[in-house]
Amino acid sequence: MDKLTSMNVFVRVAKAGSFAGGARDLDISRAMATKHIMHLEGCLGTRLFNRTTRSLSLTEVGASYFERCQQVLLDIDEMESQVTHLQTEPRGALRISAPPVIGATHIARAISEFLKLHPDLNVELLIQSSPGDMIEDGIDLAIYLGTLNDTSMVARKLASSSLIVCGSPDYFAKYGTPQTPQELTQHSCLINWAIPPKNKWPFKSESGYQVINVSGRLQANVADAIRIAAINGLGLVMLPIYIVGWDIERGRLLPALQNYPSPPLEVHAVYPHRKYLSAKVRVFMEFLQSWLEPRVSKLGGPET
Repeated sequence: MDKLTSMNVFVRVAKAGSFAGGARDLDISRAMATKHIMHLEGCLGTRLFNRTTRSLSLTEVGASYFERCQQVLLDIDEMESQVTHLQTEPRGALRISAPPVIGATHIARAISEFLKLHPDLNVELLIQSSPGDMIEDGIDLAIYLGTLNDTSMVARKLASSSLIVCGSPDYFAKYGTPQTPQELTQHSCLINWAIPPKNKWPFKSESGYQVINVSGRLQANVADAIRIAAINGLGLVMLPIYIVGWDIERGRLLPALQNYPSPPLEVHAVYPHRKYLSAKVRVFMEFLQSWLEPRVSKLGGPET
């Protein structure tokens, strides 16, 4: 039997959780799927599945082999793409994950412009806080904010956006404007869970960065929730300029602590670690980098 075909059958069976399900996905018989798995186990000299009359699960060795097989099959797909038009001209389907706010505004607008340039390409945009398992979910590219901790992924920096502390004119009229970062402990600070720095706000000082632990009346996992609360005078926020820039230009929010800059929020494109990068991903990343940087690094931007 062809070992590569057996590996493909193994991956399908593991994902489906049954021989019947994996066979159905490949349009082969259950008996043939079983033969492929037995062939692999014979070659490897070990069991890949724990089998009972009611369930099928991967052994410890099987789980490790499953991860490697997925990567091998993905690498083969990429190598085949390299010698086809897919490697020179973007076409087909591109699945992108992006977090709220920047995904629904900047990334969505960039995609619209990109599709005008590439009529043979289709895009599926998923707005979600985390890209999750990119390989399992078939995501080609994810937009990630902040520091990347997953070393199995490859990241490319696209842009950076200044973090600004700001509040409404009514809030400052009622409670005063903080003159130093330490004074933030006397203010209601609205906290965004979705991206750093959460409730630890860093500021540059003569000795490096100092971190202020802040608290307030509202915490949320999306930036727009605390942005709207700040406009309504409920407290101060620390948010990227691409989120609050329009409000600052319109006077709905006023910046504070401008003499104490915070480290910028970095925007990355993240993709699974593959030797061969398809044209659709490579060309979109290059386009997005040139499109995004000037739009997230300064005041202004789309009103939301």
